[in-house]
Amino acid sequence: MAMAPTPVRTEALDGTGGGGTGYAKALTLLATLFFMWGFITVINNTLLPHLRSVFDLNYFQTGLIESVWFIGYLLASIPAAKLIERIGYQRALTTGLTIMTLGSLGMILAANLVSYGITIASLFVVSCGIALLQVAANPYVAVIGPPESSERRLTLVQAFNTTGDVLAILFGKYLILARTTAGTSAHGAQLTPAQRMADAQATELPYLIVAVVLALLAILIARTKLPVLSAATRRANAEQRKGLSLWNHRNLVLGCVGIALCVLAEIGVSSYFINFVSQPDIADLTQEHAASYLTLFWGGMMVGRFAGAALMRKIAPEQVLALFALIAIGGTLVATLISGPAAMYGLIVAGLGISIMFPAIFALAIRGLGPLTEEGSGLLIMSIAGGAFASIQGKIGDAYGLHWGFVIPAVCCLYVLFYALWGSKPTNAVA
Repeated sequence: MAMAPTPVRTEALDGTGGGGTGYAKALTLLATLFFMWGFITVINNTLLPHLRSVFDLNYFQTGLIESVWFIGYLLASIPAAKLIERIGYQRALTTGLTIMTLGSLGMILAANLVSYGITIASLFVVSCGIALLQVAANPYVAVIGPPESSERRLTLVQAFNTTGDVLAILFGKYLILARTTAGTSAHGAQLTPAQRMADAQATELPYLIVAVVLALLAILIARTKLPVLSAATRRANAEQRKGLSLWNHRNLVLGCVGIALCVLAEIGVSSYFINFVSQPDIADLTQEHAASYLTLFWGGMMVGRFAGAALMRKIAPEQVLALFALIAIGGTLVATLISGPAAMYGLIVAGLGISIMFPAIFALAIRGLGPLTEEGSGLLIMSIAGGAFASIQGKIGDAYGLHWGFVIPAVCCLYVLFYALWGSKPTNAVA
């Protein structure tokens, strides 16, 4: 496994030898990356109902597409950590963006050929590129400044990730759903083969735009001088790491489970949101109009992360995480037990609660790891593969109705509450 940087003071990462200019520029550029991978990930929320119509899939089959996406995280995370060790953070970021560009070009080909197989393969390639970015950028943000503010800093940068999420829904609404027959028809409308063919090609333009932006961002990252980790933060050698084990850190081990479940909760709510609220007994909307309400879900995520970062200035991050977990549990249970528009608004409230879970758990989980930070980060990013189990929620939806599937996000958030109250306490912390 890859070695790890040790948390250091902000000035050690200046990149210019003094002041904080390099540090500020690095955070700004990293916020751009967080924005972009959030944007691409959440396009799936409008892409999945679109693909369900094009390929005539049930909810379980639709969920399997999301599962393949998260399997990319599982398979790519450890190789990504090894690649970062070999080529460094900056080249790893450029490589990740290049891989994502290639996957986006594959989506254009899939739309042109109306190929389910190429669609799955292309989304898998994109997810592998995002996994590389996540393994590099999350720990970099966590250690680039004072250790005592890492939770707040990571939550703040993740807020820009959610800003990309909100804009992705508008992007998908107008460039995918609004340009298709299925997206503008009532729930349950039957499409002719010719209409399915025309709908399939609606994703060519959106992914061409995405590919161009990713390529330009890769060039920008390659040409920018990012702060270089100082001698105090360079990867520890094998001698220094003797006797240290990731499994001695309870906050990391339980945090991996927490990351898997909070991602599953987020994906479980967002991926089935449009299909759920389109139902006649919920809000009776077209997919295009349902996407407008999905922006409120991601808007709540964005507001929650900015608010969470502010609250963590005065309140311990564990306590803030517990509060938000309770909000998410309440919202998902409303969607499960109540019909009508109230169920839709319950999911929107759940977004507010889920918002800070990933960044808060990530920062709490790597607390006290010392020279094992990068390895621990790789395990946490691997845990994002928990989103692959979203297909189980689809299976429940096919058998009993989509509303009962939201029991899964509720249980996930209950575990996050447990982690905030007890599991996040560090054991065997390394100085």
